[in-house]
Amino acid sequence: MSRRVVITGMGAVTPLGTGVEKFWNGIVENKIGFSFIDKFDSEGTGVKIGGIVRDFNEEDYYGEKDCFDKKEARRMDGFTKFAVVASHEAMKDAGTDFSDIDAYRAGVIVGCGVGGIDLTNQEYSKYLEKGPGRVSVFFVPMMISNMAAGTISMKTGFRGANFDVTTACASATHAIGEAFRKIKDGYLDVCIAGGTESTREEFTYAGFANMKALTKSDDLERASIPFDKERNGFVLSEGSGILILEEYEHAKARGAKIYAEVAGYGATCDAYHMTSPMPTGEAAGMGMTLAMQEAGLKPEDIDYINAHGTSTGLNDKYETAAVKNAFGDKAYDVKINSTKSMTGHLLGAAGAIEAIVTAKSIQEGLIHKTVGYKVPDEECDLNYCVEGNIKQEVRAALSNSLGFGGHNATICLKKVTD
Repeated sequence: MSRRVVITGMGAVTPLGTGVEKFWNGIVENKIGFSFIDKFDSEGTGVKIGGIVRDFNEEDYYGEKDCFDKKEARRMDGFTKFAVVASHEAMKDAGTDFSDIDAYRAGVIVGCGVGGIDLTNQEYSKYLEKGPGRVSVFFVPMMISNMAAGTISMKTGFRGANFDVTTACASATHAIGEAFRKIKDGYLDVCIAGGTESTREEFTYAGFANMKALTKSDDLERASIPFDKERNGFVLSEGSGILILEEYEHAKARGAKIYAEVAGYGATCDAYHMTSPMPTGEAAGMGMTLAMQEAGLKPEDIDYINAHGTSTGLNDKYETAAVKNAFGDKAYDVKINSTKSMTGHLLGAAGAIEAIVTAKSIQEGLIHKTVGYKVPDEECDLNYCVEGNIKQEVRAALSNSLGFGGHNATICLKKVTD
């Protein structure tokens, strides 16, 4: 049995703002979501800029349906709070609590890359200073990365397939893809899917900085510059994106607002290196090809690619090679951008907010600019939408995510047609 799957609700917590409307308006206005790090003295890491969520006030959600109260909030790590709030918005946006669906046919699949890494550092410091007896009784259930998915199920009552996907920066896109398959293949009728991450401590920044992954720029306008020849690392960010995936006939019957159809999903592995993508782009390109094939589409049918586009030296040129592998001569026709030019890299949540951007691009007929780009790179020679936003119909689009370890994930979204 093969069924159609559509997106009927979305929620977002991002450095550009909390809530999909604020986030999307920031995207359309080409705003920069980065700010200077102020929680710790960043001189030791050399990293000055982060994608910090500034407008998230947890007290605004105390007592809200499907959210948390003050006591519960104290027992949740930041990545879980972000996911619960984004899920709350997405469920409201969907316009139903799905109480007409068997609870065992409603699932939650939420990806997370590093989970409670900041909390782990805090509790380990406490352990070293004060001994094992002072480690919080809530440390483990707050830290484990599956707790975002678990908590959302407790809030919604969804009892179907529930798990966390951890594939580094591909986590959220894998989560959305797996949710799509669960519905398409008849195991679920609805699934809350996406990703979440919270990273604010010097310890976490130091780990990424020491492996030369982060930019040390002190210029907000030139910190995250995907596909630019002067790119020198990504901006570490945080937040959450959640989508409601629903079986098409159910959505249609209840008169749901539909953003886009999830039509295909490709998942491959480079089997190459711990951190570097495959130079030829072969495996990532195959992920795109598989997503298009499942959607019944060809390269010439794809109007737009939301690239992984991290602003690192290796990713951008190897992802360019991957697009050429998948699209051949058509690679020069498709429009490509990187949302990370405005949000930075949300790690395990990146693919989710980029899926939201892709769905909104289809709904609104707008492909956003890759912000900050100035210096062309001969190894990145495709159309990265560097001149400004492009208004055009987007019939079908891909969203790519590539994770450390060689994990590649691509989802294909398209405009809904009967």
